[in-house]
Amino acid sequence: MGKLVKAAIVGSTGYGGVELIRLLLAHPHVEITSVISSSSAGAPIAEGYPHLSEIVTDQLDALDVEDMKRKADVVFLAAPHGVSTELSPKLLDAGLKVIDVSGDFRLKSGEVYEQWYKHKPADPAYLAKAVYGLAEVFGEESYGADIIANPGCFPTATTLALVPLVKAGWVDNKTIIVDAKTGVSGAGRGLKLTYHYSEINENTLAYKVNAHQHTPEIEQVLSRVGGEDVVITFTTHLLPMTRGILATCYATLKEKRTEEEVLELFRQTYEGRKFVRIRDKGKWPATKEVWGSNYCDIGISVDERTNRVTVISVIDNLVKGAAGQAVQNLNLMMGWDETTGLLFSPVYP
Repeated sequence: MGKLVKAAIVGSTGYGGVELIRLLLAHPHVEITSVISSSSAGAPIAEGYPHLSEIVTDQLDALDVEDMKRKADVVFLAAPHGVSTELSPKLLDAGLKVIDVSGDFRLKSGEVYEQWYKHKPADPAYLAKAVYGLAEVFGEESYGADIIANPGCFPTATTLALVPLVKAGWVDNKTIIVDAKTGVSGAGRGLKLTYHYSEINENTLAYKVNAHQHTPEIEQVLSRVGGEDVVITFTTHLLPMTRGILATCYATLKEKRTEEEVLELFRQTYEGRKFVRIRDKGKWPATKEVWGSNYCDIGISVDERTNRVTVISVIDNLVKGAAGQAVQNLNLMMGWDETTGLLFSPVYP
């Protein structure tokens, strides 16, 4: 085996950061050399996550670019929005590679980013360098990249469900509606009344209606593959479960298509892509069936009565929607097989 790639993880005490630790510990080509938390520096990570006792013994490092330069080859940024905007240019200038798991480098328009995220956008020169890491669609662009913007969780589930139809020109792009549901881990580990057990248990609610920050990211991907501006209706809902996203996507077909034709389009689009699994006719996926894994499972139905297609997509928001896809992007960045360290089955039940 060759030299191990040294990885640092910024935001190691968040759910995405801890999931990165879990996945990278099992990666055959990676060594975790620094786990970083600006809020808990000096404390052992097992203090906040006892399940890592005797597995990760390092103390949490402070946020220090020079220290990362000494310790790492690649830095994963699983920090809150706004941190990567300032930190990524410094890391790139220091010769490090960056995989940004936040939203700071996903949108190519700084103006759009500021409108939806309410943060100062990244320097346009660095923003232009960022590769959008939707591996199954733009993966070839990630080879040798210096900075990869890891897609958001909702955009991953949604765009994988819609790209084949939009790219082929089979649907009226003005008719796309997405109803997406997520578990509470997507909100992170911070405390908020909405996520208290007594508030979310036996409860379901819509949130950020017509205002979710992932909306322009989805539209950016669909516009790029479709060759025209695509605007969608996107509504998110919170469910009383820990992990998982289920995105139900609707669109009107431009002409009559059978369910078999649509299924074949999806199979051809994702042929050879290990992490997208297309269900057979009449079979639809559930979030539990991808729990803890890097898979995206997709089921399709064509309503001949309305000439509308329904695509149902499920992912684990912390894996395929965050840390797993980040590792997949690392594999592409380094020229390794994209499945390296990720070919494990979902946890069931």
